[in-house]
Amino acid sequence: MDTSKIRNFCIIAHIDHGKSTLADRLMQFTHTIDNRKFREQLLDDMDLERERGITIKASAVRISYKAKDGAVYELNLIDTPGHVDFSYEVSKSLSACEGAILLIDAAQGVEAQTVANLHQAVERKMKIIPVINKIDLQNAEPERVKSEIKTILKIEDDDIILASAKEGIGTEEILERIIRDVPIPKGNEIDPLQAFIFDSEYNIYKGVIVYVRIVNGAICSGMHVKMMSSSKKYEVQEVGVFRPDMEPIDRLECGEVGYITCQIKEAKEVINGDTITEVSRPAEKPLPGYKKLKPMVFAGIYPVNAKDFDVLKKAVDKLKLSDASFFYEVESSQSLGFGYRCGFLGLLHMEIVQERLEREYGLDLVLTTPSVVYRVKDRKGNDIEVENPSKLPEPQNIVEILEPYTRAYIMVPQDTLSMIIDFCKTKRGEYKSTEYISLDKIKLEFEMPLSEIIVDFYDKIKSMTKGYGSLDYEIIDYRPGYLVKLDILINGQPCEALSSIVHGDKADYKGRALAEKLKELIPKQLFEVIIQAAVGSKILARTRVGPLSKNVTGKCYGGDISRKRKLWEKQKEGKKRLKQFGRVQIPQEAFLAALKI
Repeated sequence: MDTSKIRNFCIIAHIDHGKSTLADRLMQFTHTIDNRKFREQLLDDMDLERERGITIKASAVRISYKAKDGAVYELNLIDTPGHVDFSYEVSKSLSACEGAILLIDAAQGVEAQTVANLHQAVERKMKIIPVINKIDLQNAEPERVKSEIKTILKIEDDDIILASAKEGIGTEEILERIIRDVPIPKGNEIDPLQAFIFDSEYNIYKGVIVYVRIVNGAICSGMHVKMMSSSKKYEVQEVGVFRPDMEPIDRLECGEVGYITCQIKEAKEVINGDTITEVSRPAEKPLPGYKKLKPMVFAGIYPVNAKDFDVLKKAVDKLKLSDASFFYEVESSQSLGFGYRCGFLGLLHMEIVQERLEREYGLDLVLTTPSVVYRVKDRKGNDIEVENPSKLPEPQNIVEILEPYTRAYIMVPQDTLSMIIDFCKTKRGEYKSTEYISLDKIKLEFEMPLSEIIVDFYDKIKSMTKGYGSLDYEIIDYRPGYLVKLDILINGQPCEALSSIVHGDKADYKGRALAEKLKELIPKQLFEVIIQAAVGSKILARTRVGPLSKNVTGKCYGGDISRKRKLWEKQKEGKKRLKQFGRVQIPQEAFLAALKI
C-alpha cells in the first residue's frame, strides 16, 4: 500500500478517561466491526479487563477510513492502559506510532498520569492531538480543562477537540485530524527488512504470535527471517493484520502494523523491542529498542498443592511472553516448598498476574508479602541487592540498608490539600513543592520511600479526595534508612512468607497489628498455635489460637474422677506431639491481610 495513505497512532490518557470507549466509536464510525458483533470495550478481550473496567494489555487494530478528500486511509490504532502500573505497555505502544491522541476527561481535567504519558510521547517527538472527552457529562467543564491544558501541557486553544466518545460527538473531527496532523511513516520498501517487535502472545495452535511494525522493507509468508538479538532463524508461516480479529493477508509492507507467526514454540525466544530482518538480505543494525522497566515490587508465588509446580512453571513462561515487565526466578521455602520469586511494577500488576495465573491455568496460589528491592552494605564491603526479606544478612553483619526513593506527583482538589500533606508525612514523605494548576486543582511534589507507596497509598489518596486525586511517581535514587526485618513466628518457627522489611519506628505497631490479624484468620487446629512478631531476638507481640476441643470424657458416665484425669492427660500429650510435628494451615487471606497493615 502507498505509505502516504498510512497513519499509525495510539490513544494515551489517565485511567478511566475513556480510551477504550473512543476506540469503540472509531471502529463503529469506520464500520471496522459489524454492529451485530459489536460490544462495549471491544479491544479489552481479557475477562479481567472487562470486569475491572480497565485496560491491562495494549491492543492493536487496523481501521480503513474514507476521508473528506475522497482517499481511503489505513489507520493503525493502538489502545493503551492508563494505570501507573502498566506504563510499560504505553511505552511499547508509543514506539510503534508517529502520533498520539491525548484524551482528557472534561470533568476530572488534567491528572498525574496524563502529564507522565504526554512527556513520554514528547520525548519520542510524536505529534500530539489533544481531545477533551465526556463533554456530555452534567459536571463537565470544558473551558476550565482547556485552561489547564494550556497551562500545564502548553497546547494552544485551536488545537483542542471537544468530544464525547460515548455519544459519538467529535469522532469524524478526530479522524480528519489524524490524517492531517499525524506524520506519514518513514522508511523505504526497497531497503532490507527491519520489523520492530512491540508485543507478542502465545497461541496453542500457532505458537508465538509476534506483533510487528514494519519500518523498512516488507515481510510475507515463506520468507526466512531471523531475530537480530539472538540470530535465531525461522520461516514465516502466516502474515496478517488485526480487524480487530486476526485476518491473514499476503504481505506487510513498509509503515504497516500487523502480526506474523513462525511456529515459535518457546516463549523466551521472542524479546519485545527486538528487530526482525531477512536471512538472505539482513539489515546492517537493529532498530533502537525501548527503555526496559525494572520490576520494583517482589513477592513469592507458590502453588497450594506442591504437585502443581510444573503447571506453574509452564504458566509463568507463557505469561512472560505477553507481559515483558514480569520477572521470575525459582525459589524454595521451608513452609511453602518450591515456587517463584516474581517481580512486578506495582501492586495492581501483582494482583492481575495472580488472577491471570489462577484463571487461565486453573492454579490455586499463595502469594507472600510484597517487598521492594533494598541495597545492603555488609561488613566485608559487599553491596547486596535484597528483594526477599529472608536473604537479609544478620544485623551484626550489616553496615547500612538503602531503600528506593521516589519523586511522587500528586494532583488534588484545593480543599483536601492539608489532609493530603499530613497523610504523605505519615508515609515518611518529604515535601518539595506546590503548583497551582487551576483555581481548585493543585499539584504536590513529594519525595518518599517506594515501600510506602506500593501497598494502598493510591487507594487512600483516591478515598480522601472523593476520587479526584491522582498519582504518578518515578524512582530517583537509593537512600539509607533505619530498617529492620520483622519476622512472624508460628509455634517458634519463622514463617518466611510473612517476613517483611519495615522502618524501625513502625516495627512495633506493625508486629502487633499483624499478630492480632493472624489470630483472627488462622483457623483453629487440633493443637495450640502461638503467633509471635519479632525483630531479631526481641519479641514485639505474642498471641495464641486455642486448640479445637474434643470432649474425650463424653462417654464416661460417673465413676472415679481419676479415669477422666487420665483421659485428659492423654489428650494433652497428644496435642503436645501434634504441636511439635503438625503443620499449621495458613489461609491465603492471612497473606493478603499482611499487605494492608
